[in-house]
Amino acid sequence: MSELVIRQFDSGVLTLTLNRPDKKNAINRDMYLALTELLHQADSDPEVRVILLHGAGDSFCAGNDLGDLITAGDDAESARVPLRLLQTLAGLETPLIAAAHGNAIGIGTTLLLHCDLVYGAGDLQLQLPFVRLGLVAEGGSSLLLPQLMGHRQAFEMLVLGEPFGAERGREIGLVNEVLSADQLLPRARERASQLAGLPCRAVLKTKQMLRAHQQDLLQQVLVEEIDAFRERLASEEARSALASALRS
Repeated sequence: MSELVIRQFDSGVLTLTLNRPDKKNAINRDMYLALTELLHQADSDPEVRVILLHGAGDSFCAGNDLGDLITAGDDAESARVPLRLLQTLAGLETPLIAAAHGNAIGIGTTLLLHCDLVYGAGDLQLQLPFVRLGLVAEGGSSLLLPQLMGHRQAFEMLVLGEPFGAERGREIGLVNEVLSADQLLPRARERASQLAGLPCRAVLKTKQMLRAHQQDLLQQVLVEEIDAFRERLASEEARSALASALRS
């Protein structure tokens, strides 16, 4: 079996590529575990100055693997595996850059909230379809999205769950720059190299200062969201919606 997350290191930049392209990089349990471990390793490695996250194939990340989600509804421990990844992302000291293209659905969108720089291809389609699946927001989105755009627009995204493009992501502050597909990775790598060349301790301290004031609150929200998410997973409403989505 091929690696679910490919690791490449060059000149202080660690590139982690989600590698389940046949499933549009939908995240299953094994991928959650692999990505969490790689991020922990990177954050404790002084040689890694920047982490760049990308997706193989035609999409960044199509969200959770629906089959795994349905199974997790009966297993409290499995349902908390995504929480460990989200807590890791939220607590990363190392700068994190995302180069996103194609589908970025569910956690494929919410994990971008924890990145320090996000570059989006023109074909990027983001979506937060939690309520449509009988679920609730995760990834700190119930806290971070209203901070980006206010209550009404955050409510629209999280409850109506309609897809939106990279330009809309840029307008609300989720995406730094929109690029053509062939420019996406080169631009993200250019910025990663630029970051890696800056005084390391100053970069780390600045990131820490930017996030310190609400880090405890964010970690609390992550836990509260995943508890509510797990409760919803066990509901008949979510089971029916997920089963219907799996068949489609």
